[in-house]
Amino acid sequence: MEKDQYYMKLALQEAKKGRFQTWKNPMVGAVIVKNDQVLATGHHIHYGKNHAERDAISKLTPEQLFNSTLYVTLEPCNHYGKQPPCSDLIVQSKIKRVVIAQVDPHKLVTGKGIAKLKAHGIEVTTGVLAKEAEELNRFYSYFYQNNRSWITVKQAVSLDYRVNDQVNTRTAITNHSVYERVHQERADYQAILVGSNTAIIDNPSLLTTVQTDYPPIRIIIDRRGRLLQHKDLKLLTDGQAQTWIFTQNSELKKNLTNNQVKVWLMKTDQLTEVIQTLAREGIQSVYVEGGPTLANAFMNDQLVNKVIEYLSPQFLGKAGTAGILPSSRMALKNLKIEQLSNNLRIVGEIDV
Repeated sequence: MEKDQYYMKLALQEAKKGRFQTWKNPMVGAVIVKNDQVLATGHHIHYGKNHAERDAISKLTPEQLFNSTLYVTLEPCNHYGKQPPCSDLIVQSKIKRVVIAQVDPHKLVTGKGIAKLKAHGIEVTTGVLAKEAEELNRFYSYFYQNNRSWITVKQAVSLDYRVNDQVNTRTAITNHSVYERVHQERADYQAILVGSNTAIIDNPSLLTTVQTDYPPIRIIIDRRGRLLQHKDLKLLTDGQAQTWIFTQNSELKKNLTNNQVKVWLMKTDQLTEVIQTLAREGIQSVYVEGGPTLANAFMNDQLVNKVIEYLSPQFLGKAGTAGILPSSRMALKNLKIEQLSNNLRIVGEIDV
């Protein structure tokens, strides 16, 4: 078992190489071992390209593969998608044993890949470093286990718990280290969400400095259609990533829809409708960067899985806007506190 854990750790390290490029697919790593020697490693390099198993197997000859052991961080697929089934390739390669960390929560895969391997006489071991593997693809796992997007709310506040020094103004609060971390965080999510007030006042681009072929979709909640008076905003004109707008104003759909901007007409004014739409569109994770009003709405509707707060050692004064103030008490778990120069990063999760 110790050997299994050792090689699975190598596979987990391989999986991380695909970060920022696998998009809706999970990060997966593979290691092929024979006679206690690592013969090949592989990972899912890019969405639509070879899966980890295929990447590793392609580096070896049939003789090397015969009677070898494959370590893979996620159950091999057994269906045709962007790539043919990995389970078929493993069988054809005459691999003797397959060690799997996490059973795939995706209903197209769950148990089917394992069943195929066992049906062809391949010894299968599951659950080796399963917790670590699930954490690696936290959003993917949560999405397919719960049929809804993982929601993280982020805010930056001063010591007197203000997000700005004047209502409806943009105030720089945090330092450059926080700026860099936020851009890194954005790249781990499939969507970044703000309200129309933030879009209008801050005129953000909501991009990431991380190199990725799949920048997060920028989402704006604009129920009333205020954006009609602000058609020159970066989110509507820069063409750097997709922008989705959720509104109850049909004029937005007529006037703002183009190749980069998509407008969704809401039947209600409920955030749950937005979240349900995002889930249907396969959006596994959302990073909420809007102001306190929007964040409070997410919190009070019990839609938030994680809170990230950046705390700056300054006072902004009573004229500013207060940070998130949910209507009821909420306990955070898995708390982590980190210092970024003279700012603090405080992270906690909420059971929803």
